[in-house]
Amino acid sequence: MTTPGSNNPSRRRVLAALAALPGLHGATGAQAQAATMQENPVTAIDIALEPDATMIQHAKAANARLLRNFPKGFTLDETHHPHVTMLQQFVRTPDLDKVYAAAVGVMAKERPAGWQLKAIKYYYIPSPPIGLAGIVVEPTDDLRRLQQALIDAITPFTVKAGTPAAFMSTEHGRDIQPFLLQYVANFTTIAAGPKFNPHVTIGVATEAYLNKMLAEPFEAFTFSPAGASVYQLGSFGTARKELKPLPFTS
Repeated sequence: MTTPGSNNPSRRRVLAALAALPGLHGATGAQAQAATMQENPVTAIDIALEPDATMIQHAKAANARLLRNFPKGFTLDETHHPHVTMLQQFVRTPDLDKVYAAAVGVMAKERPAGWQLKAIKYYYIPSPPIGLAGIVVEPTDDLRRLQQALIDAITPFTVKAGTPAAFMSTEHGRDIQPFLLQYVANFTTIAAGPKFNPHVTIGVATEAYLNKMLAEPFEAFTFSPAGASVYQLGSFGTARKELKPLPFTS
């Protein structure tokens, strides 16, 4: 079976260790994270659009369904925000204020609050016997233009590589997969432009269950961006920690 993104070796390897990692999303060590971020010269960021209540309702319903099949997955909550990733990068931590300012400028020009987006189907990235699932958003010229504008604005503050310390972790980096480092480092070549696959990640389940889910009719729906933020990335590319909400107007 071929699904969008399934031929992406980096994303597939990112999933490979999921079932073997106990306590993937534990709630310990949060206090140490702030100090770790201050000490670390690089931060892994996700500039994301935050969907409205319509998408959040669909995403959380699907997430609950997947958790019944695979309880070791993650729950969409305050530290796993439903979002549409526009750009993931490693940036210099001392330059975060400049990154925020650049992102604010792009959002002010593009004004995505008035856009109408369409959710068209489920998909998943396979790593047998499991997969990471999402709701696919139909790519639009607006989304592609916004992504490229963010790439252009943020590139001066990026670095080519990062370590697990660049991520939000409750397990001192043990829950940050090695191939996630490669994915973020190479995002602009493997997940942007013609390879951009906008989506809202909904969780993890077995491939057998996901295949049945994808075979069901999907009722397309429309939604709009309700906000935008810069997040610090966590395990499996989740938006774990909001670093800066971005002003958002239509």
